Amino acid sequence: MQTTFPGLLQQHAAERPDAAAMREKEYGIWQMLSWSALARMVEHVACGLHQAGLRRGEHLVVVGANRPRLYATMLAAQSLGAIPVPLYQDAVAGECLFPMTNAEVRMCVVEDQEQVDKMLEVRTQYPALTHIWYDDPRGLRHYAEPGLAPIASLLEQGEVLARREPGFFAGQVAQCRPGDVAAMFFTSGTTGNPKGVVHTHASLLDRAQAGAAFDRLTAQEEVLAYLPPAWIGQNIFSYAQWLACGYVVNCPESASTVTIDLKEIGPTYYFAPPRIFEGLLTSVMIRMEDAGAFKRGMFHRFMDVARRVGPARMDGKALSLGDRLLYALGDLLVYGPLRNNLGFSRVRVAYTAGEAIGPDLFTFYRAIGVNLKQLYGSTETAVFVCLQPDNQVRADTVGVPIQGVEIQVADNGEILVRSAGLLKGYYKNQKATDEVLTPDGWYHTSDAGFLDANGHLKIIDRVKDVGRLAGGASDGAMFAPKYVENKLKFFPHIKEAVAYGDGRATVCVMLNIDFEAVGNWAERRNLPYAGYTDLAQKPEVYELMRDCVEKVNADLAQDAMLAGSQVSRFLVLHKELDADDNELTRTNKVRRGFIAEKYQLLVDALYGGKTEQFIETQVKFEDGRTGSVSATLRIGDSKTFAPVRKAA
Repeated sequence: MQTTFPGLLQQHAAERPDAAAMREKEYGIWQMLSWSALARMVEHVACGLHQAGLRRGEHLVVVGANRPRLYATMLAAQSLGAIPVPLYQDAVAGECLFPMTNAEVRMCVVEDQEQVDKMLEVRTQYPALTHIWYDDPRGLRHYAEPGLAPIASLLEQGEVLARREPGFFAGQVAQCRPGDVAAMFFTSGTTGNPKGVVHTHASLLDRAQAGAAFDRLTAQEEVLAYLPPAWIGQNIFSYAQWLACGYVVNCPESASTVTIDLKEIGPTYYFAPPRIFEGLLTSVMIRMEDAGAFKRGMFHRFMDVARRVGPARMDGKALSLGDRLLYALGDLLVYGPLRNNLGFSRVRVAYTAGEAIGPDLFTFYRAIGVNLKQLYGSTETAVFVCLQPDNQVRADTVGVPIQGVEIQVADNGEILVRSAGLLKGYYKNQKATDEVLTPDGWYHTSDAGFLDANGHLKIIDRVKDVGRLAGGASDGAMFAPKYVENKLKFFPHIKEAVAYGDGRATVCVMLNIDFEAVGNWAERRNLPYAGYTDLAQKPEVYELMRDCVEKVNADLAQDAMLAGSQVSRFLVLHKELDADDNELTRTNKVRRGFIAEKYQLLVDALYGGKTEQFIETQVKFEDGRTGSVSATLRIGDSKTFAPVRKAA
């Protein structure tokens, strides 16, 4: 078995040259790229990059969506011993500047005009960027910038070298070693500059192969690659495991066609953060609300059966004859058509990670026959730390440590991990590396949690975010903001939540409504609104939010450790939290500290007993312009409950 990415590519090309490696949808038609054709493309790109001056150990930035020629570029760089650095395609130029400066990048390969414009803007502040190649030429015909050229020209130049020196590329690949650096991923980080996480071929492939063995993945899998390649989750599923297993990666035409492409491809192996699954379910429920009374009644009747029977069926438990027949009828009339409509008809294994997923959401997918599971990992661990076995899937844990992983729980509750998939270090940041990696090979995850009696890992929150309430009836009680936020986000009407309470007597939250779900809810009640800001401040919407908050409070009251974390006051923000406004990371994690500073006026109003507060906020639009949004926000009180005393 080959132990480097270029070596695996050569192996697949030699063993099954005509098999599909990738598909890309162009102008509504799926185009297939075989392993042999991909290998030729990688050779020509590598030769072209070598001629342009890319050398072993140097970094090459790649920016764009999932595209075959961008994948080929990453493989070409690795073949030369260079290091691909994927960056988020929705990051603005200012966000790209630090990673490129830090990695001393001279060359980049990007997808289209949008990314070219971004790189040209970066170059005004970082003139060391000398070469920019692009995949999609639309809109770039009249650009005459020095060092700017299409990938097609790189391929042509490389083909000339490949013909002139037929052994050059093979010689370069032969020099690749498992311990060589294979890629660098910049963490989005909730504070400070991002850190470059350095991974070797060995670390990425070790985890990719361990995950593949756990779920018995084969070359027959179909994967839809639609998440940012700069996110290591997407990179592992559609790059590292793709080369480890040799399955087919499918690239959608655009972000707007993903749901259509999902149905056309029918992936067998699927990965998405909870937000994607929430969005799919929200669209289903909106359509069902608009359906006729008969269809709606049939849907709800069989969904009751699915929730009662489906999860046990997925776990391989015995069912009565009546339940088996009833579920089979539901599968014919409801679950099967629903899976087909979602694009999940052929899914054998589906994973979600990145944030906690609501138990109702989790149960829904498993109830209709989708083998949805959770995993635990991070950029630094090459993703795969804990996975859920098929017959041991629970909503409140993230699975068991898989092959090659050791886990310890420190005295302060922090999870420590040791495996062959750990980062080599943070690039040019020895201090940060020493903070997370111990001399004996343990990685500090910064997550607080514990292993339950069945050996499953349960995550509570980030260690630094777990605090204590101070004063009042809950003085000294544990406060886990992420735990509270996730419980609130389990409701389809709540898109985002930010909780505060550490060092205070009570817990308060700021909420974002899910505009699509709440908008549909409002329309069905003939409630007019003029946009997000107007809808968010409707008294009826506040009552809807209060109901959600109080249900969470009732649930928290059942937990002796976290009963003090019940929410006493809340408000609905006048704008959606946005990564472009630095309120979220590029992986949609809340920057809680930044938000507290930015909205200090609102935090003070929540804790000051006010019933409303005017605020004006500067926002950045997609086209780069800035503007402002202002509103007088209501502040609501919510009912809290006495902690439930468990019987001895």
